[in-house]
Amino acid sequence: MKVVIAGGHGQIARRLGRLLAARGDTVVGIVRNPAHSSDLLADGTEPVVCDLEKASADDVAVILCDAHAVVFAAGAGPGSGAARKLTVDHQAAVVLADAALRAGVRRYVMVSTRGAGSPPPPQADEVWAAYVHAKTAADEHLMAQDLDWTVLRPAALTNEPGTGTIRLTAERSIGEVTRDDVAEVLASLLDIPATAGLVLELAEGPDPISVAVSHAAEARTGQPERHQ
Repeated sequence: MKVVIAGGHGQIARRLGRLLAARGDTVVGIVRNPAHSSDLLADGTEPVVCDLEKASADDVAVILCDAHAVVFAAGAGPGSGAARKLTVDHQAAVVLADAALRAGVRRYVMVSTRGAGSPPPPQADEVWAAYVHAKTAADEHLMAQDLDWTVLRPAALTNEPGTGTIRLTAERSIGEVTRDDVAEVLASLLDIPATAGLVLELAEGPDPISVAVSHAAEARTGQPERHQ
């Protein structure tokens, strides 16, 4: 399988790239900064330099040629301000979706966030509110497209070692989840096409990752799922 990861140098993206490359998948990481290319190469990921804040959908569609799936893991990052939440977390995700449609890549997995899908709380600061609005708009745009999309909304992220066990439901995620476990969940979602059309909330929990993802797919289809 060939997977293109937008935001390829991000913490979750690099973890996912290493996982996919280790199991034999072809991984392409879209990065804005050419200096990040060497890190991706060390991970087993092919870097492609492209600024998603400036690129057109046609530009990105060329990168997606022959891909089987795309993962949006880009983000403006801490300290970026409210304006870049719009241009990266929303608009870049839209460009990737439009590019996937042009390139004929049906599978699109979105790394969203806790709180997306609902208005931010009144006490939220301006930047967090902008982030939640941007992620909500990106999710809604994706869900309106004729793509095999899955939206994953992780709880608060940590850099602790992965536990391999999670809680994956349609209910609002609370608590925390490790970036290691998020990457493992993304890899598992890519393996199970029946998770398309689901909005999934992710947090630490008691269920092995493969079991939790399979159960999510079963709940949608009513049939036991097998990894592809």
